[in-house]
Amino acid sequence: MRILLVEDDDNTAQLLVRVLADRHYLVDRAEDGEMGWDFAETFEYDLILLDVVLPKLNGIDFCQKRRKIGDRTPILLLTAQDNSTEKVEGLDAGADDYLVKPFNCEELLARVRALLRRGNDALPPAIEWGALRLDPSGCTVTYRGKLLKLTAKEYQLLELFLRNPHRVFSQSALLDRLWSFDEPPSETAVRTQIKGLRQKLKRVGASASLIETIYGLGYRLNGKGEPSEKSQPQAPAGDKNYLQTIWQQNKSKYLDRVAVIDRAIANPQDVKIQDALREAHTLVGALGIFGLHGASQQARAVEQMLKGKDNWTTQQENLLFQHLALLRKEIEWGEQNVQPHSPMSQSAIANKRLLIVDDDAALVRVLTAAAIAQGMEVETASDLAQARDILQHQHLDIVLLDLGFPDSTESGLALLTELVRSHPNLPTLVFTAKESFATRVKVARLGGRGFLHKTISPSEVMNAIARVLHCTEPPLAKVLIVDRDPQLLDRLRTLLEPWGLRVILLDDPQQFWQVLKSTHPDLLILDVEMPEFDSIDLCQVVRNDPQWQDLPILILSAHRDSKTVQRVFFAGADDYIPKPIVEPELIARVFNRLERSQLRRTMVAERLTARRERALSQVRRD
Repeated sequence: MRILLVEDDDNTAQLLVRVLADRHYLVDRAEDGEMGWDFAETFEYDLILLDVVLPKLNGIDFCQKRRKIGDRTPILLLTAQDNSTEKVEGLDAGADDYLVKPFNCEELLARVRALLRRGNDALPPAIEWGALRLDPSGCTVTYRGKLLKLTAKEYQLLELFLRNPHRVFSQSALLDRLWSFDEPPSETAVRTQIKGLRQKLKRVGASASLIETIYGLGYRLNGKGEPSEKSQPQAPAGDKNYLQTIWQQNKSKYLDRVAVIDRAIANPQDVKIQDALREAHTLVGALGIFGLHGASQQARAVEQMLKGKDNWTTQQENLLFQHLALLRKEIEWGEQNVQPHSPMSQSAIANKRLLIVDDDAALVRVLTAAAIAQGMEVETASDLAQARDILQHQHLDIVLLDLGFPDSTESGLALLTELVRSHPNLPTLVFTAKESFATRVKVARLGGRGFLHKTISPSEVMNAIARVLHCTEPPLAKVLIVDRDPQLLDRLRTLLEPWGLRVILLDDPQQFWQVLKSTHPDLLILDVEMPEFDSIDLCQVVRNDPQWQDLPILILSAHRDSKTVQRVFFAGADDYIPKPIVEPELIARVFNRLERSQLRRTMVAERLTARRERALSQVRRD
């Protein structure tokens, strides 16, 4: 496949040529729009990668002219302009796709493959797992060339497993995804379809255990299979070292671009604002490609402010200088942050509301500028009382909290404790100069979602915030664990959170009822032996309340005698797990209880719906 790359920034072009060449594409590079036009007139290309802002002939005009002369070559626009107007203009000009800088190289390659498929029917969007091949274009499945005759449900099951090769699907999850509301939910139906699929795989020579059962949890694709290279593309070998080499060679050039912007602001008669805009635009995409997303966002903020120079206020001019200072610092810190792939997408941060609680005014200004540059809305508090007032009256998405307040008798840990109990769904990251391991343990036990030391760069802080906010799906369920043993609590959190569960820890039974009402868990795990109130007491209290009487309860105990077991179940517990804990067994029991609870709620809802429909039918007849 032959690709034309029209890009004026040497460093960005050099990287893209390397990435595409490593995927065996033949790439011709043009430095401006006119040169790109000459290439397109001379050679036949399968795809054109085209920057929007180009010398001599910009990308929009280039695209329009190619379409006017009847050239239907797929065109992918690359630009740092992230707004709907620019996208509409590019697509109206005839572009087939539009990718905003900075972008992940793997996303670029995926879009390239998609556009090439449109222009070449010989590239089917097949999924492969070893000798097994599923072709969505014809809804066919083959194993070593032998066709499998599958039912619609068997095909859907296999496609789901192939598209999620490492995920375990419970029976209830499969029912939710593949069975419609018109079909009565039945876990027997899942087992029947799985059995039929395995039998048909076995008939064509595939292993019947290709779909394996994880006891007590569900089903997944057998990890012993050998997925093909097509199904799991890898990053180019040595990509990170290659990026760092290019960065070290060109770091000074990017600092020179910042200097041009500085001169344009200080001496507009010597350097035109339009030239400064061009430099800022180049920095947005080029720095983002290197993984320097903090620097890229600062450059984007500078570019946007330069566009409104005629209406600047003194405050806006001061903010521009702050962005430039941050941009220069981010570039100077570049070597330690250059990455082959982008971190969490900016979409995880954009339009989110951040509260920064810190009494260091200078640091707060820097962090505020960094957050605003990424599209966040920011509130700041210099003390804990001010933070509490903001929390009471405003909606927030995340909190960045310092622990040390010299003018207060309280530490940030006090506010963290309050946040976890009164705002359990509001994530809090601790950002502090304290580095003791004991402090880290306290933060983890209290429910902090991250611990950041005040030696990291603003971009690293933003990346940490993005990682916390970048949750494509809500937690599968919330689990409240009550135990006086802090080591066991930490162990259970580490064990359960990777399975998608939101874990709430409580080491003080006195606060159990308050935490239960504020967090609304889907499952309780209680230890038998606790001072003042043991798990038997807590279990009975829960069962006596109509709101919580159906809440699943698991009891942990080191006692295995029949008397203790009888007391546990007589108090209303759903399950009993002896210590020492066998981790796979605990996970299986937790998910079994959660699924049974979900199924029970579904059945209750169906009964209510049926009753309502019968009542309505009776009213109509009457």
